[in-house]
This record gives sequence, C-alpha cells and structure tokens, in this order.
Amino acid sequence: MIELSERVRARLAPNDVDASPGRVLVNDLALRQMAIRLSGEMNGTGPLAALLADPTVTDVLVNGAGEVWVDRDRGGLRRVAGRLGDEVYVRKLAQHFASNAGRRLDDASPFVDVRLPDGTRMHAVLPPVALGGPYLSLRTFRRRAFTIEQLVRCGTFDPGAATLLRAVVEARLPYLVTGGTGSGKTTVLAALLSTVPVAERVVIVEDAAELRPAHPHVVGLQARVPNVEGAGEVTLRDLVRQALRMRPDRLVVGECRGAEIVDLLGALNTGHEGGAATLHANSPADVPARLEALGLLGGVPRAALHAMLVSALRVVVHLQRSGSGRRELTEICVLAPHDDRRTAVVLTAWRRGSGVGPAFAELSELLAARGVDPPKVGGCWEFTPEEGWR
Repeated sequence: MIELSERVRARLAPNDVDASPGRVLVNDLALRQMAIRLSGEMNGTGPLAALLADPTVTDVLVNGAGEVWVDRDRGGLRRVAGRLGDEVYVRKLAQHFASNAGRRLDDASPFVDVRLPDGTRMHAVLPPVALGGPYLSLRTFRRRAFTIEQLVRCGTFDPGAATLLRAVVEARLPYLVTGGTGSGKTTVLAALLSTVPVAERVVIVEDAAELRPAHPHVVGLQARVPNVEGAGEVTLRDLVRQALRMRPDRLVVGECRGAEIVDLLGALNTGHEGGAATLHANSPADVPARLEALGLLGGVPRAALHAMLVSALRVVVHLQRSGSGRRELTEICVLAPHDDRRTAVVLTAWRRGSGVGPAFAELSELLAARGVDPPKVGGCWEFTPEEGWR
C-alpha cells in the first residue's frame, strides 16, 4: 500500500510539487480514472482495469508486446489504440495475475488458467510455447444476470421464443444451451435459471464459476486443478456426484466438455428433472455427435449413450453470433428418439425468422403433459384442452 501511495503521489506531482490534499485538484473524470486504476492495482487486474470495468466489454486479449484487442457486446474484436508495454512487461503482468491466484507461470509451467479476485477469468501462455507471445486472454465477469426481458430488448431473444423458453423452464424439461465460443451460452443459461421458482434449490457445478443467476437459492461448486505436486485435483465428475447428495431441485453443469456428461445424463435419468447444461456445438444437428464423443471419454459406448440421451434431455436451445457481433437465439429444438429409440435426433420446434418448426407440436405435447399450457408462438399453433391443436 505504501508503494501504491508513492506511485499515486508521483503521478500527481512529478515535479516535486506539494501533493497535499489542499494542493491537489482533480475533476470528476480524472478522479474516476484514478479510482479505476487504484481498484485495478488492488484487485489484481492492473492496467487493464478500465477495459474490464467497461460493461460492454466481454473479452480482453493481449498479444505479445502489448497489443490489446477487445470484444464488445456488438461489433466483434477491435484493436485498442496504444500499447500495454513490451514483452517483458506483459510477461510480468501475466505472472502477477497468476501469483495473485496462487498459481505458477514460468518456463517450466508456460500456461495457466485462473480466476482473478474480481471474477475475471484469465488464460496466459508464455514463449516459446506462445510464438510471438506472451498471450493473455481475459473473459470479464458479469456480477448481475440479464433478465429474459433485457435479452428480448437487446435482440438476443424473439418475444415468442422467450415465452416458449419460460414454459420449458416451468415444465421442468431438461435442456442444453448450445452454440460456439462467445455466442452467449452462459448469459442465456443464467437468464433461464433466474426464472426458476424461488422455492426450488439450484445446484451449479462449474469448471470456472461464471453462472450467477438472479435466484435466491443458488449454491455453486467449482472444480480444482492439481497443485504443483500433482495432488488435490477435484473434477467436474466428482462435483456432479457430490451435487446429487445436496438435494438439488435443478442440477446444472456450467459447461459439459468431458466425461461429466455421463454423470449428468445419469442424474437426469433418475428423477432429477429440470436440469441444464451448456455445450459447444456448431449447430443443433451436431449435438448428438458431440455428446457421443464426450460419452466415449467416460467409457460409455455410442448405443448406451443414445439410450441415456433420449430419456434424459428433451430440449436444445441454440445460439449463434451474427456478422454484426450480436448474440442471437436461432433455434429451439427437441431431442427425439429415432430408429426404435436406438438413436437420438434433433428436430426443430422454432427457428428465428420463420417461427414454429415441424417439432413444435411435439414440444407442446411435452409441455401439456407436465401441466403447462403450450404458448402460442408465431400465430401458427394454438392448443386448447377442449379442441387440441388448431
């Protein structure tokens, strides 16, 4: 703190001018910038604090000798004017981030993935592994979840699709939120979990804690990597098993990318309804193949995985990022059994721009079977107990 105070004093009075409170005058903008820099020094984000504090910034990328790029909610990646520093400075900054999180980053351990004190997720790679590096990739942390209404206003959700998704959550249908990197999967999942009834307990299992739904009863479990001696690892599979003993009304896996999918499907097949997860996939049609690959990592053959799948997961919510950078919900699909229930296929129930799809009737029947009135979407279908579909 003394060193920080001296740096502030030197910045305010570089020419040995008296820097007492009575002599120092700053305007609101300078005071705010100073507060951000001080906060960055204290919470571990350093000179990148201003960018990470910008609510429109989702990613900050540092390449080699201080070249900085940012990704905002819209518009995609843009380079920031100026440079952060030379390669030596960027390396020291990365090592500072890692040490603040209790991790090692040096020639013997040239890459690290950590969570900074303010919640930012940081990945760093050092040379010679990083050609032209060091490289830093920081994903900002949103302390407040978006609501479904906010996602409708910013164009992520179509109003009809938002109504349909509310019905899916209310009916306790298990679902996957899918899409590519940066498509908004975590944001959308948090918004959907925020609509879970307040009397229900949500248990979230994550590799890196990112989900923060606006719900009064959320408990989270976070995986742990092994220490420098190779001990102390806690995997997502371990945490899913522990979560099942914590009386979850909704079991959620923040991101399925390994054998934990087997444990999740097992839980959803044994009475844990309304569960959810995110999954990287280029399109809804790719979801069964992605799940097959993850199931093989858990030692489950294709046929057994599909048998679990058709009984466990029912809905796929797919997101894409448009050319303008906007994150959009593009499809809501049903995972349906096929070929005598030996395989699962993905059928479109709703598609952005064209309304309801061929599986909308099937999804509506699933909702009605659970006591939820299927919503009218796109003016094409309407369900009434007396008349059925018309």
